Amino acid sequence: MREIRIFEKAGAFAENKDIARDIRLQEIIPSLEQGEPITLDFGGVDSTTQSFIHALISDAIRRHGADSLDEISFKSCNKNIQQIIKIVVEYMQEGIENGSEQAEV
Repeated sequence: MREIRIFEKAGAFAENKDIARDIRLQEIIPSLEQGEPITLDFGGVDSTTQSFIHALISDAIRRHGADSLDEISFKSCNKNIQQIIKIVVEYMQEGIENGSEQAEV
C-alpha cells in the first residue's frame, strides 16, 4: 500500500491544482494501474479547496471507474476535508452514471 502525505506536498492549505495534478499523475494513477491500494493522508492539512481534490482524484475515477474508490482511502481528514471529498466523489459518480466526460485538470 502506498501512502501519500498531502501535507508534505501541499502544506496546511492544500489549494495548488498543479501539485494535485502531479500527485495524481506521478503517484495515484501509476498505483491504480499496478493494483496497489493508496492512502491519501491529510494529517496536518487544515483545509483544502474543491478544485484541489478534483484535480487530485477526478481523473483517476474517470479512467478507472467508481470502483477505483475501493483502492483509495482517505486518512486524517477533518470534517471540512471530508465534506469536500464527498462533494467531488458524488459529482464524479454522477458524471460516470450519466455517461458524461469530465474535463481533466
